[in-house]
Amino acid sequence: MYETDKDGYLVNLDDWSRETAEWLAEQESLQLSDAHWEIIHCLRDYFQTYELSPAMRPLVKYITATLGPEKGRSIYLMQLFPGSTAKLAAKIAGLPRPTNCL
Repeated sequence: MYETDKDGYLVNLDDWSRETAEWLAEQESLQLSDAHWEIIHCLRDYFQTYELSPAMRPLVKYITATLGPEKGRSIYLMQLFPGSTAKLAAKIAGLPRPTNCL
């Protein structure tokens, strides 16, 4: 068990690990594949660089620059992280909720 806030985000970002991500994904009924992990690692790199969780547009732009145009498409990301893509991906990556996501 990991301590989360009312929206399911980690209270202590240092608690994040691969096991934590698996647990967070399970809470969202999501099974992580290599494609998910690729995006999760990019998100964590983004957070280390900019000290914030990206909303959808900056996320798409960063993934395009990092992994290429095929993976940096909204549709691709929404298939991996359905619903509110940026929020769900940030949650599983152990990051705070993106500030400009509803």
